[in-house]
Amino acid sequence: MGLLPTTGDDLDLIAFAMGEQPGYTHKLDIGRRRVGGMTDRREALYQAIYLILNVERYVYPIYSRNYGSEFSDLIGKPRDYAMSEMKRRITEALEQDDRVTGVGNWGFETGRKTVQARFTVYTIYGDMDFSKEVEV
Repeated sequence: MGLLPTTGDDLDLIAFAMGEQPGYTHKLDIGRRRVGGMTDRREALYQAIYLILNVERYVYPIYSRNYGSEFSDLIGKPRDYAMSEMKRRITEALEQDDRVTGVGNWGFETGRKTVQARFTVYTIYGDMDFSKEVEV
């Protein structure tokens, strides 16, 4: 591996060597939060969870192969299958972050072509409520 990582595989090696996830980062504009400056701890983890839920795994070479979620293949699948897979995939994706201790308190709403999952992410900074809508 050279000085800079060039693929997600290189990023996996770096992440393994680094251990803990960073807790101090730039603020992102994700709809409910103010933009600008830096953030840490709870807010940084909120941003990390948001990104994990909204980055499709394996699509962007800038991200590690362990980063993100897999939802695109749920299009056209039965709602019951989509709900159970969303639960499993969201839990697996979020538990890659060492600040996440679990995911629970699941609820689902179905629309004509969507399934929305509502859940609680249990973290070292306290509980956080999230939702994720997926086309089916």
